[in-house]
This record gives sequence, C-alpha cells and structure tokens, in this order.
Amino acid sequence: MTYQVTEENNISTVFLNGEIDMDVTDKAKDVILPLIEAGKEVHINLKDVEYMDSSGISVLIESHQKAMELGTKVTLKEISKSVLKVIMMAKLEQILNLD
Repeated sequence: MTYQVTEENNISTVFLNGEIDMDVTDKAKDVILPLIEAGKEVHINLKDVEYMDSSGISVLIESHQKAMELGTKVTLKEISKSVLKVIMMAKLEQILNLD
C-alpha cells in the first residue's frame, strides 16, 4: 500500500493505492487516525485500491467510529469495484459514508 495526503479547506483527502490487508493496516491507521484526531474531515479515496480484506475494512470502521466520537466525518470516495464488493458483502454501505 502506498498513500498520498492532500489538504484543502480543512478536509484531508487520503489517496490509498494497492492492497490493504493485515500487513499494512497499522500503516493505514497511522495515516488516517491522526487526521481525524486533529478534528479534520477526512475523505478516503479508494479508486486505486485493488484488494481489501477484513482487516482493511476494520480500518474503515475504526476511522468512521473515531470521527463520530470526535464530531467529524470520514467519507469514502471513488470506491473501486473490488472494495465496494467487500463493503456490500459486509453490509456496511448503510453505516459507512460512501460517495
């Protein structure tokens, strides 16, 4: 997994690339959670994520929960077909903010 973070109007956009599995979930959390803890709205762009397993989904859920606790928001953007399939199989489309 590689990533890039951009900032605009107090919104941090995290562009994730590659595979998000248990080998990189700590890295993903280290990128996303501090942005949420800083009170920023976070957009996670998943366009270039080829594969995500359940540990990757747990990062999305944890990020969503942390944002709710702190009164901010995480939105998933440009979700790749393979990731959307996993989200739908887990029935998380009604919980996570998808755009």
